[in-house]
Order: sequence, then C-alpha cells, then structure tokens
Amino acid sequence: MKTETYNYSLPEIGFVRLPVILNIFPVGRSTWWQGVKDGKYPKPIKIAERAVAWRVEDIKSLIKSYEQKNLK
Repeated sequence: MKTETYNYSLPEIGFVRLPVILNIFPVGRSTWWQGVKDGKYPKPIKIAERAVAWRVEDIKSLIKSYEQKNLK
C-alpha cells in the first residue's frame, strides 16, 4: 500500500485563511465548514468583521493527526 505525503509550507506561527488550508488539506470548502461545525476540524478565529482565519498550530496538528492515522 502506497501512502502519499504532502509537502506543505506554513509559517511557524500566525494565522492562515481558508484558501491556504484547502491547498494543503484536500477537502472541499463545504466539507471543511461541515467539519468545523461537527468539531472534526479546528474552529476559526474572527480577524475582522467579515474575515476568519485559523491558527497555524491548529492546522499543523490536524495534518499531523491525519498523517498518523494514515500510517497505521
């Protein structure tokens, strides 16, 4: 069985917006938002009146957890 590894580039700390996440984490926009609603994915942080972002640390943890699941 071949496992795929994705190379991604995220800053060490800070925030990322959804388009960046979707380039790294291969799900669709509506799937992502449903996962946030269900508690499967991290909750966003409001950074402006009509803008949200996610902590880089939360996204890295999410990716790491999925990589560990795929290696088992």
